[in-house]
Amino acid sequence: MADRTRDLLWSDVDTLYGAILAHPFVTGLTDGSLPHETFRHYIVQDAHYLRGYATALAVCAAKAPTDDDTLMFAEHAAGAIAAERELHADLLGALGLTSEQARELPVAPATRAYVSYLLAVAYGGSYAEGVAAVLPCYWIYGRVGEHLVGAGSPDPVYQRWIDMYAGEEYHAVVEAVLDATDRVGAAASPAELARMREHFTTTSRYEWMFWDGAYRRETWPV
Repeated sequence: MADRTRDLLWSDVDTLYGAILAHPFVTGLTDGSLPHETFRHYIVQDAHYLRGYATALAVCAAKAPTDDDTLMFAEHAAGAIAAERELHADLLGALGLTSEQARELPVAPATRAYVSYLLAVAYGGSYAEGVAAVLPCYWIYGRVGEHLVGAGSPDPVYQRWIDMYAGEEYHAVVEAVLDATDRVGAAASPAELARMREHFTTTSRYEWMFWDGAYRRETWPV
C-alpha cells in the first residue's frame, strides 16, 4: 500500500538512511576495520541511551489508546532494560569492561541530546507523535541489520551485534510497531501527521549522529 504512514515517513529519510549505511562506523562492522575501542564507546553510550529510551516507551504505553498498544510498548520498555543489562553486559565483557564501569562513564553530547528530545516528545506530544519519535530506533536498526547480515563480519563481537538486529524475533517487534504507526497515522489530522513526520526525521538524524559520535568517541568539548 503506497498510502501507509510508514511509507510516507520513510520517504522523508531515505537519503539519510543511505548516509547511515555509508558511515565508516557501519561499514567498519562488516569489514572488521572498526576499532574495538570505538565499538566499546558505542556500547557504553547505547546503554545510557536505552535507559532513557525505555522511559520514552513507557510513556508511549501510558498514552496508548488501546490495551494492545499499552501492552506492546510496556513490554518493549522492559525489553530495552533487559537488553541494556544482558546483551550489553555480554558485549562489554568481550570488550574488557563491566556494566558497572560503563554506567560510571559520562553520557556523551549526542546521547544526551537524543534522549532529551525523545523524552520531550513522549511527555509533551500526543501518542502519535511519541510513536513517530521512537520509531527510528526500531526501524533503522532493523534495516541496518538486514543490510549487514549478508556481508557478515570477520569479528565475532560485531557478528553477534549484526545477528541480533537481523534476526526474525527483532523484525517481528519492528513490524508490530510499524503496524501501530500505520494505525495512528491513518487517524491523525494533517497537522498531527506533519508533526509525526518532523519527529521521525529528527530522531532519524539523531541515529546518524549517535553512530557518528561513537565513531569519533565524542566527549564534551568544555
